[in-house]
Amino acid sequence: MNEREERIASDIAEAVKEYEALLWEQVERNDRMLARTAEAKAHSGKRIIGLCPGDGIGPVLMREVHRVLDVLLKEELSSGAVEFRTIEGFTLKERLAAGKTVPDDVLEQMKGCDCLLKGPTTTPNASMGVTDFESANVFLRKAFDLYANVRPVKIPEKGIDWVFFRENTEGEYALGSRGAAIGDALRVDYKVTTYGGTERIARAAFDYAERTGLRRVSVVTKANIMKKTDGSFLRLAKKIAEEYPDVETDSWFVDIMAANLVNEELRKDFHVFLLPNLYGDILTDEAAQIQGGVGTAGSANLGDDYAIFEAIHGSAPRMVEEGIEEHANPASLLQAASMMLTHDGFAEKGRQLEEAIAAADAKLGSAMTGTAEGGTCTEFSDEVLRGLEVL
Repeated sequence: MNEREERIASDIAEAVKEYEALLWEQVERNDRMLARTAEAKAHSGKRIIGLCPGDGIGPVLMREVHRVLDVLLKEELSSGAVEFRTIEGFTLKERLAAGKTVPDDVLEQMKGCDCLLKGPTTTPNASMGVTDFESANVFLRKAFDLYANVRPVKIPEKGIDWVFFRENTEGEYALGSRGAAIGDALRVDYKVTTYGGTERIARAAFDYAERTGLRRVSVVTKANIMKKTDGSFLRLAKKIAEEYPDVETDSWFVDIMAANLVNEELRKDFHVFLLPNLYGDILTDEAAQIQGGVGTAGSANLGDDYAIFEAIHGSAPRMVEEGIEEHANPASLLQAASMMLTHDGFAEKGRQLEEAIAAADAKLGSAMTGTAEGGTCTEFSDEVLRGLEVL
């Protein structure tokens, strides 16, 4: 055996050892999910909402969203029923300095809240000299076990009323930073699907469809190719569907569904989508683009006892570098705030905000170009406030 072969053999032996450990971790995680019962989160009687600006354009967006929420929740804030807490120490610079995706003190601040409204965060990459820094979004979803990523897309004039239920803690993202490197010959990443993880996201989707009257759930996989993981996801989703006889269920391959979303004859017939992690990530961005761009859609990350609401776009470092962050569009983070209000028991305020966002977008959406010549974040939020009849 030559030197290269010896190195490869050593890498394979180490990868096998690590892979065995990963498999046991995932088996134990599945067992915990199947055995888990939700524990009520204790708090002081007030609803504590964490505001986490994030990186890049995030602080500008959060400033304007905070301004809108202060108006919408004026009475609740005054009475002490709601409290806002700004999460400090979560900028890219501070995360890199701590050498952690989420510094310990930041995580403790988040745990002290009942839910979190979060701006975009930058994931360090090779261009920054960092290759093993996990996405903050992925970390937080795992830390709080936020297994359901829920993204609504509505375009009434086109008959579109979609809600995507994307599994949030498994798939290709579960172990994305822990793949195997075998010399200069091979790189392997892992995809994980568990019974417990699939069951709970499927139930969330079918429960929502039954509760809201959106009577069709479409399961999206690549089960014809990924037979172990996607095959299991599809089989279990169909089994759970049997418990919901009033909800129509169909299944599609992800490539065909990507085409269906732009098929004007078919797309209005879809309602609720149930997808594994990666496919949900891709198709929800496509759906948001149909709605008007990723800057127009919000996102909810839901678990049994915690929730994080966020914009679905990135931190746009280009805009910061060019000094035009004030021209960022706050619509996505405002949509996330609307979802948060509804989730936290302020459904009417959430509806009012959603309508005000739609009116502002109809008036200013085309001007929100993200360029120095386009509309500003403040102009858009002012229009939202006018829609709420407070200016």
